[in-house]
Amino acid sequence: MDSSIDVEKRGGRDNDTPVDMNGLVIKSGDQVDSSDLDPRLSLSSRRAADEPTSRQTEKEGNSIDDNDTVVDEPLYIEFEQGDQRNPVNFSPARKWAITWLSSFSTLLAASTAAGYSMGFESMCDELHCTHFRATIGLSTFTLGFGVVPLFTASFSEEFGRQPLYIVSAGGFFLTYILIALAPNIHAVLVGRFLQGAFGSTWATMVGGTIADIWMPQQRGLPMSIFAIAALGGTGFGPVIGGWIEMNPKLEWKWIEWVLMILCGLYILMLPVIMKETRSSILLRRIAQKMRAETGNKRYRARVEDERLSMRTMIFYRALAQSLWIGFAWGVTYALIESIPLTFEVLHGFNTGQIGTVFAAMIVGSGIGYISNTYQERLYHANIEKRGPEARLYGACFAAVLLPAGMFLYAWSSFSYVHWIVPVIGITLLIWATYIIYLAVFTYLADAYGPFASSALAGQSLCRNLAAMAFPLFTTQMFEKLGFTWAGTLFACIATLMIPIPFILFFYGPSIRAHSTFSRQVLESKPVS
Repeated sequence: MDSSIDVEKRGGRDNDTPVDMNGLVIKSGDQVDSSDLDPRLSLSSRRAADEPTSRQTEKEGNSIDDNDTVVDEPLYIEFEQGDQRNPVNFSPARKWAITWLSSFSTLLAASTAAGYSMGFESMCDELHCTHFRATIGLSTFTLGFGVVPLFTASFSEEFGRQPLYIVSAGGFFLTYILIALAPNIHAVLVGRFLQGAFGSTWATMVGGTIADIWMPQQRGLPMSIFAIAALGGTGFGPVIGGWIEMNPKLEWKWIEWVLMILCGLYILMLPVIMKETRSSILLRRIAQKMRAETGNKRYRARVEDERLSMRTMIFYRALAQSLWIGFAWGVTYALIESIPLTFEVLHGFNTGQIGTVFAAMIVGSGIGYISNTYQERLYHANIEKRGPEARLYGACFAAVLLPAGMFLYAWSSFSYVHWIVPVIGITLLIWATYIIYLAVFTYLADAYGPFASSALAGQSLCRNLAAMAFPLFTTQMFEKLGFTWAGTLFACIATLMIPIPFILFFYGPSIRAHSTFSRQVLESKPVS
């Protein structure tokens, strides 16, 4: 403790060795590695190394001796290597529990988003609305899902993830009640927007949570579980929703009630399993406690002195948007709208059978999960040579697989073609979308490090705006162009996008070199 007092007296300038204090590392401003700082910070928010402190400025021009010099330079606290309070050093059991619970929330959000569509028939009868107005509920959900993370992702990085998880779970639970008891379609649409707004936490923030607790070389499997929950859930919701809708005693309201029960189970597990995973937030809490106990106001966490303007963050996120995953996600939601139309008209399926067709989305996600093991081997073998671009081997394959699945779905849309053929097309399409989705998330997590939630919020906006728009014109497009040519149009657009991952794979390093933020994150030392 004597050495700690010595550092306090001298501001840390005469001692090059950080001081261990209660399992923490105490560093003066000069000892803080600037490469660990958030590179999005403006230079004006950092004190230059040779800038005089406030008290030195007051005495400028006066002759003062050493005894009169008072330095109020902050002492920054950091976790020492291996400290179990650092989320990166959580036990494997704790990490996996957080990963599985977070992924379950993603599954719940995806199931709720898509499962709603299976209750259109009974909803329209009861609320006296058109099918198109019911379809708007798909779009309002994805609107809230895409826009709200622009703000909440930043709040999670500045104020912690755990409070947002709790608030989102409570709000999401209440929206089920609002929708199920809605007296008219207008209340349903408002409820769906709020549902998407609260559920958006379970999309963008889960990727940030995984980036918080897993090192880059360990993220492949946790991210793949998250991806299978996001895409597989889009199939799981309609599967159970279709058979609920078939029961005249249940219908559309019980789709909401059943999913609300699952949400209730999640809420019960949340306070037990989910801990704060943002290390900077934990350090700030420790610093506040140290200031209160010691009376020394110089103990600080760096996050307390590092702030970003909302304008900077939103602009930064806008640069991270991905048109490719946006298109693939839009087509996925177009499928949600087109599958009932295709299989009812061409093959005479009832609502329950149509819901079962969505199991192809679960199967496609499962195949993607299995195939990701090969991508992981390629990643570990080439990470030193390729950097984050080593995440894109599978994406190059998916770029070709995506239009192939679309063409198969489109050109098997005839009544004389067995229904299993378009189902295979759906499976291939979802397999490709899974690979693209996972590649985008892992690539951004590697490229933007602890600020992954901000980057993911940008691509989430692009992705969900497409998901909002596509269902609004899918039915009309399929009716005007026919099942075959409507699907072919999507496939042709996907064909034009084939070069995207190849360009990133070969030219990604030079593209990222123009991003000061990404370059500095990748060059910074990993935090233990």
